[in-house]
Amino acid sequence: MEKKEMDYRGRGIGKAYINSTFNNIIITITNQKGDVIAWSSAGKMGFKGSKKNTPYAAKVAAADVAEKGFKAGLKKLKVIVKGPGAGRDSAIRTLVNKNFTLLVIKDITPIPHNGCRPPKRRRV
Repeated sequence: MEKKEMDYRGRGIGKAYINSTFNNIIITITNQKGDVIAWSSAGKMGFKGSKKNTPYAAKVAAADVAEKGFKAGLKKLKVIVKGPGAGRDSAIRTLVNKNFTLLVIKDITPIPHNGCRPPKRRRV
């Protein structure tokens, strides 16, 4: 009988997507394949209105998702940050404080390179 070799590369490594808008912050942790393991947002944690876009709300949401990710066996994360919101740094700091090792922090915020096409000239 042939003995199968186990490939342990990638075990315990996941990706954390931090989507931070002006209204809310959504944090999703996935495995290497992209299957969602845990997610949380400031709105899910009970914050309403303008309080959703605060660093404290991002910290609470990140702590919630980090706890679920740690229970799933993740130890190392690649962090992908998107958006201009206020809670980006706070969420990353919370993931580090929850004993995750961050391998990469990547910012994929879309930046307009030439803007929208201007409206046509006014004729009177």
